[in-house]
Amino acid sequence: MKKINSYRTLFGATKTTELSELKKTYRNLIKEWHPDKIQDNEELQAQAAIKSKVIIEAYNLLVAIAPETQAANLEEYTRITSTSIIEDFDYKDETLKIIFQDNVVYEYFGVPKNTYVKLVNAPSLPRFAKRHIYHSFTYRNVSK
Repeated sequence: MKKINSYRTLFGATKTTELSELKKTYRNLIKEWHPDKIQDNEELQAQAAIKSKVIIEAYNLLVAIAPETQAANLEEYTRITSTSIIEDFDYKDETLKIIFQDNVVYEYFGVPKNTYVKLVNAPSLPRFAKRHIYHSFTYRNVSK
């Protein structure tokens, strides 16, 4: 959640910011921080390259968790979370990554450590995930 909050701050966005507004802000930030814009100072050019990578990462994450994107993908998300088998999962810094058997991967943000521990110890992973993970946390599809 810290990452999401810092990215929202960077973009001046909220949970309900529309995709068109995110895109407009993204374009303005990239214009400002594009490394090719800085020609005579290598140090500033390196800083701009780092900043532009952060801007791109932030944009991709914010678009993936935007309400419009979530609504557009809800049917597919529901199908996967209700029919696919959990193949593996990983937890780091309050981010839970669930890998399904058909190579679809979702990240869930802001998952408390105690919820992860309960998932690990749950007698039925699918049942626990359906009740406590899938619709309780901000998520994005990270499959390629």
